[in-house]
Amino acid sequence: MKIPVSGVYLGSAKPMPGDGRPTAIFKSPGSRPVDIGFEGLVGDVQADRRVHGGPEKAVHHFPVENYARLVAQFPEVASGFVPGGLGENISTAGVDETTVCIGDIFALGSARVQLCQPRTPCWKIDARHSHEGITRFVADNGIAGWYYRVLEPGTVTVGDEFALLERATAVVTVAEFWAIVRAHRPALAQLQSVAAIPGLSTAWQRKLSERVEWLRAN
Repeated sequence: MKIPVSGVYLGSAKPMPGDGRPTAIFKSPGSRPVDIGFEGLVGDVQADRRVHGGPEKAVHHFPVENYARLVAQFPEVASGFVPGGLGENISTAGVDETTVCIGDIFALGSARVQLCQPRTPCWKIDARHSHEGITRFVADNGIAGWYYRVLEPGTVTVGDEFALLERATAVVTVAEFWAIVRAHRPALAQLQSVAAIPGLSTAWQRKLSERVEWLRAN
């Protein structure tokens, strides 16, 4: 799996129109090599660090292909569904939630990153596009993209190579991950297997382990 990076996006904190709460979902294209550190892209800001940013949400990747689904579902606000429009840092064409796996390690420019969790979309998507229902559609269809932790800092710019370097033995795509964790009563063995995938974020490991214990008790 080797494809070019088609977009790199950075944002600063500003008030959400009509709401006033701070957000950094509005991103602008980076026009030169951007440094990637353990906390993400240098020059990119997370307005609410309680739920955004940090080592296990350092870089957000969103597939270009997902925008076509949003345009088809919400034609009235289609003009806003362009790369960078969901607050992502990295854009590519050629991979999506059905082809990347939890724990995958990639070369992103000169950096090495690991896919550690899917993105859970929030209300800011609706607010950013001034239209209700987008967040729910994105969540229900599991098309919010995914997050990386940074294993080795480096730089990235448009046209750099995005390439799969390593894949875990237990292969679970992001799409399969969502199907398993959203099941009403998933098989305990399956849930335990997902929780044990090398590279899965500590937050999801804890959440899934707690659910396993609850299911055992109930």
